Amino acid sequence: MTTSTLVESPRRVLQGTPVVPGVVAGPAIVPAPRVQPQINTDVVPEAERDGELQAFRAASAAVAKRLQDRAAVSSGSASEVLAANAAMAADRGWLGAAEKLIAAGGSATSAALAATEQFAALFTKLGGLMAERVTDLHDVRDRVLAELVGAPEPGIPVPQVPSILLADDLAPADTAGLDPTKIVGLATSLGGPTSHTAIIARQLGIPCVVAVAGLEAVETGTSVMLDGEAGELTVSPDPHTAADAVARYRLIAERTAAWTGPGTTSDGHRVDVLANVQDGAGARVAAGTSAGGVGLFRTELCFLDRETEPTVPEQAAIYRQVLDAFPGKKMVIRTLDAGSDKPLRFAEHPDEANPALGVRGIRIAAKDSGILDRQLDAIVDAAAGLESAPWVMAPMIATATEAKSFAEKVRERGLVPGVMIEVPAAALLAERILEHVDFLSVGTNDLAQYTMAADRMSAELAELTDPWQPAVLSLVARTAAAGAAVDKPVGVCGEAAADPLLACVLVGFGITSLSAAASAVAGVGAKLESVSLDDCKRAAAAVLETSDPTSARAAARIELG
Repeated sequence: MTTSTLVESPRRVLQGTPVVPGVVAGPAIVPAPRVQPQINTDVVPEAERDGELQAFRAASAAVAKRLQDRAAVSSGSASEVLAANAAMAADRGWLGAAEKLIAAGGSATSAALAATEQFAALFTKLGGLMAERVTDLHDVRDRVLAELVGAPEPGIPVPQVPSILLADDLAPADTAGLDPTKIVGLATSLGGPTSHTAIIARQLGIPCVVAVAGLEAVETGTSVMLDGEAGELTVSPDPHTAADAVARYRLIAERTAAWTGPGTTSDGHRVDVLANVQDGAGARVAAGTSAGGVGLFRTELCFLDRETEPTVPEQAAIYRQVLDAFPGKKMVIRTLDAGSDKPLRFAEHPDEANPALGVRGIRIAAKDSGILDRQLDAIVDAAAGLESAPWVMAPMIATATEAKSFAEKVRERGLVPGVMIEVPAAALLAERILEHVDFLSVGTNDLAQYTMAADRMSAELAELTDPWQPAVLSLVARTAAAGAAVDKPVGVCGEAAADPLLACVLVGFGITSLSAAASAVAGVGAKLESVSLDDCKRAAAAVLETSDPTSARAAARIELG
């Protein structure tokens, strides 16, 4: 346990990128240093190499098993990233590289380090979303090293009092294991608004700011106040000012907790407030909120880490779990969004210099249409007997021709076709795309990345991929207007929809539905209920007159309070 002794420090305000709204105050804590084993560079005698090999295999298997066990008792994003890390600990490529080094005379610890650096260099060279996995890889390495030397598993200290965690970055396994009653706020030096840390913080409902400059200078025990909406960490705040800010936010939290839906503005304008899910367990959690349905069902989970493609019955069984969690409610299913940082072993992805701009999403179907056809068949089977047909949308659509081809396949099966707007070209041609589909859904995470030419996982570029970037919001507004012109719904299912203030701006653009992590649903619904449609429209117009995210937020606050 950590102590709660406060450390004196000069008052200052550190700025970062907002991720999860909320105002909290308390002592700062930082992760304990990770194991730094003494590496023996001497060549291991041949007679001892089998022992080193068995020790390495046992350590990696133990780490994989612990991560798998944590994934099994988690849900949603936390479960997915823990399962991905477990798969990494058991990855044949990484294990094989280490075992080859051991066979050549390296120790288990030196082999684990060297094999990790090989793969880290490869991931970094690939860039894009693959570079984000370097943090995950280093975390797996550290856990294996700790197992090899008999040290405690790396992790976050458990504070005696509710505290705010400050870190360079957090591995998914650490973030997923946070106790929101002990870690009440989170700030990191690295990461972006759509990093694993940010996504899991949203799921847990922990106020969070990323890409905070100067964070490393804050000592454990220092009194801090975190404002997750403003993106600020105040070091040594005035106690009375901090107490007042926390109290004001608690009133907002009470209003949020009392929200029961449906989604409307104060003057009765209807807006669907929906949940993002990716498996049956996550859907059941989301069903316990006031979400009006599912606005984004990510179907990749049943495809990842499979040597062979799941059969149609296997897929249908997984999809049915999600459909059953929301009987009679809106259900929007996204077809396979693999590629880039989510490669499929059975899809024969090509080696690409820039996977984020390569064969991913709907582009996989251009190479092997059978994968999409079988997935659509599975959705039909899963929806058998339901009152209404699910809505199905394709990711990474860039042209009207792609939209037309997809819509034909969906309509042939009696489903409702739509597409994701993640590529600027699709936003610019939204009118043409709407000639072929019945709805659009804006994925603001990728739309920001592609609009701003900035890796959404890069801490250095976090301001560019901020969903409040006026250029990104201009494309969202344009897309919403295209839908309104032909009376077809346009939703937002990216992380921008989880920001209550930004959600109001989106409604002002004409967005008809907002889909966010289950933990964010009530906050979005309660905020909408406190403002009128005219308030939202004024805020939207004001935001489009700004030229940077900070000014955009300020303009929205003036109109919306």
